[in-house]
Amino acid sequence: MQKITARQIRSSFVNASRSEAAKMSLPRDFDTLDWDSLDFLGWRDHKMPLRGYLVLPGQGGLTGIMLRAPEGGAKKSRSVLCELCRDVFSKDDVLMWVAKRAGQSGRDGNTVGTLICADFLCCGNVRVEPPANEINPDPAAVVLRQIDGLKARTGLFLDRVQGR
Repeated sequence: MQKITARQIRSSFVNASRSEAAKMSLPRDFDTLDWDSLDFLGWRDHKMPLRGYLVLPGQGGLTGIMLRAPEGGAKKSRSVLCELCRDVFSKDDVLMWVAKRAGQSGRDGNTVGTLICADFLCCGNVRVEPPANEINPDPAAVVLRQIDGLKARTGLFLDRVQGR
């Protein structure tokens, strides 16, 4: 992902008002992010921990999505799989993040949701090389497939938010 500015982020949201975008807190480590290892920028708002954000690069430029986590945090009785990275080895919490739909549909109260790592660690999760074995003799190729899958599934979620 190319390095982006706070202004670009705030103007990219398709399901948030200008005032909501203006109030959001950027990631605490924003100035030191390793942009080359990001397929999207995702973070939780440290001032409003039930709020999260995804900013994705695309052919039409950046697109941002504001998300909401469930009240009470991650109360779970079983492990669930993040729908974006599908990392089966991660011990991180996964939450049902919900996004208002873009446009009039969202203003009417319509939402979509998906299971995403609680702290948006998907980009790092897909870059962990599995051990070489008979099924996956080339761990680097597995990582490339995982990155492609992450990008595709994140794009599909964005399409759902935008009503495509």
